[in-house]
Amino acid sequence: MSEADTVGLGYEQARDQLVEVVKELEAGGLSLEQSLELWEKGERLAKVCERHLEGARERIEAALASVETDDDTE
Repeated sequence: MSEADTVGLGYEQARDQLVEVVKELEAGGLSLEQSLELWEKGERLAKVCERHLEGARERIEAALASVETDDDTE
């Protein structure tokens, strides 16, 4: 999975794939190369999750700021 493959993933999809990557790494029995590839995939998936969470955080902050502005004008 390349970075281009992760671009369109939603938060839940990326999270679920990340969980599977962690399970595979924890199970062991992989070659060093396989482990590194999985680790890199996990890093990309974690970044996707972080971007989604940051976007959600920004939306919440904007909504809260809007409510506070409305309260101040009343």
